Amino acid sequence: MSDDLFDGTPTSSGDYDSSSIEVLEGLEPVRRRPGMYIGGTDDRALHHLAAEVLDNSMDEAVAGHASRIEVRLEEGNRLTIADNGRGMPVDEHPKFPGKSTLEVILSTLHSGGKFSGKAYATSGGLHGVGVSVVNALSEHTRVEVARDKTLYAQEFSKGQTLGPIETVGAAPNRRGTTVSFTPDPEIFGERKFSAKRLFQLARSKAYLFAGVEIRWKCAPSLATDEVPEEDTFKFPGGLADHLTQRINGRECVTAEPFAGSQDFPETNGTSQGRVEWAIAWPLFSEGATSWYCNTVPTPDGGTHEQGLRNALTKGLRAFGDLVGQKKAKDISADDVMAGAEGLLSVFIRDPQFQSQTKDRLTSPEAAKLVENAVRDHFDHFLADNMDRGKALLGEVMERMDERLRRRAEREVKRKTATNAKKLRLPGKLTDCSGETGAETELFIVEGDSAGGSAKQARDRKTQAILPIRGKILNVASASADKIRANSEIADLILALGCGVRKDCDADQLRYDRVVIMTDADVDGAHIATLLMTFFFQEMPDIVRKGHLFLAQPPLYRLTAGKESHYARDEEHRRELEETVFKGKKIEISRFKGLGEMNPAQLRETTMHPESRSLIRITLPPEFEDRAAVKELVGQLMGRNPEHRFQFIQNKAGDLDRELIDA
Repeated sequence: MSDDLFDGTPTSSGDYDSSSIEVLEGLEPVRRRPGMYIGGTDDRALHHLAAEVLDNSMDEAVAGHASRIEVRLEEGNRLTIADNGRGMPVDEHPKFPGKSTLEVILSTLHSGGKFSGKAYATSGGLHGVGVSVVNALSEHTRVEVARDKTLYAQEFSKGQTLGPIETVGAAPNRRGTTVSFTPDPEIFGERKFSAKRLFQLARSKAYLFAGVEIRWKCAPSLATDEVPEEDTFKFPGGLADHLTQRINGRECVTAEPFAGSQDFPETNGTSQGRVEWAIAWPLFSEGATSWYCNTVPTPDGGTHEQGLRNALTKGLRAFGDLVGQKKAKDISADDVMAGAEGLLSVFIRDPQFQSQTKDRLTSPEAAKLVENAVRDHFDHFLADNMDRGKALLGEVMERMDERLRRRAEREVKRKTATNAKKLRLPGKLTDCSGETGAETELFIVEGDSAGGSAKQARDRKTQAILPIRGKILNVASASADKIRANSEIADLILALGCGVRKDCDADQLRYDRVVIMTDADVDGAHIATLLMTFFFQEMPDIVRKGHLFLAQPPLYRLTAGKESHYARDEEHRRELEETVFKGKKIEISRFKGLGEMNPAQLRETTMHPESRSLIRITLPPEFEDRAAVKELVGQLMGRNPEHRFQFIQNKAGDLDRELIDA
């Protein structure tokens, strides 16, 4: 074996020499490697061509030179985008004698007016490659420019200039640039522009800059139910209008979204740009966010997104400290943004992106600019309406608790009253058959004794009975693990079959009504309160949608001869004595509990739909109005007894002593 490392290697370089090195000129690099410039040759890349041309028109609008843009899709996969801006320069370029500046822009990479910041303070275009890339990847491109009351035109094919610039004629009532192009099938194959996708792109651009009007047109053959032949987009409210459309009437944590705009501070007399935002927190939503820089979508977010997340997180932590929620210090940005519908648009000078496709903003100064601009507005948003602030804080802290516990709550699959034999149901549950089309009901009954009477009094087809053992766990003062370990609560969750907390879905409820049926005394009221607290905290959706009821069993039976009536409470008893039994000798009996009633009495007074009386338990329609209810439940049922003492002291003066049952 030779000691020479190079022994046996070829003595010649073969066919790899200077002739192997290609130098691509003009737009040939774009056609050879389109993925480097537009991210590939798929549908997304195809529509990126449209975005590049539209972004140029939007830059004119943002700079204050254009007020109208037209997007027109024709048969044959031809797209035209026109604006009423200044129009591309058409005179001879000083660096390229014999060529119009228009031709230089269309046929030369890295040519444009956005490098120095003189022509555009903020722009989506940066590298001077956008429209030249479109030209390179199109089988035919025609550009018309109206400047100084004259119309000029020039045509291209696959990046090659087809002829010199032409003076078409006078155009006294026209100004701006019109770009028409047909993507090259050699590059994109049989792919066609999607009218729906372009329609949505045009509309989203109009939301991003309130000062522009975008007109949409497409060939009649391309129109659908979702895409009209013609439409006009102009949204004075900007992102707030867009958010309203996305929310589409869904209930949100705050009645009003958090929306606004703010100019960035000037540096040396030069504007640094501005930011606009609109955020809402819909209930039971996975959320969706959209980020933009200089009207260009940045789907991967970036530093402007980080600035917004910091502002919202720090704002909520500070508000939590203000209202005495010490745990709020553990709130993270993911807790705040989870489930949020958010839109953020920034306009900054000389933005930096991760790539030519501009998927992510990397400008380091954007984070601090956005955070400082948004933070003050968010602090006012929370503090101006304390109920609103507390509602949002409570919702975010619930997500925080879930994150910190790192547990996934058990999801109970849908169960119906008619397939009980196939289900694992609590052993104490006496289910209904559900054989009729009538509404089904579950009665939650205090104790086995009352449960026995209720079972005999019920309608077997529509009424189910679930007895519970005395006072259930107070969920407002118990830890999550303790709640989950409680057998009574586990049985109740299993019987209802609709999930808990964020997974609670009233549409999955096994019964049409859930009726709390307890004794008409203080202990019964306490048990009913504990149950209502459970439903409010663990199954808010069924309360909100009106499925929860309180039964009203009688406390007294009044009899005179063969005539008898039932009284719910002391006040109702006096009313009967002064009306129905006035002047009669009355025999009064008091029920110590539901178990003392025979089944016939229980059915007549409390369970039969035609003779009973139920109280529906509801919540305020707006989520933020429910923050006051949540706070009251926390005070009366929570761990701090001082809040209860204070409540009793404040309300003691309003109590009629004669009504005290003692």
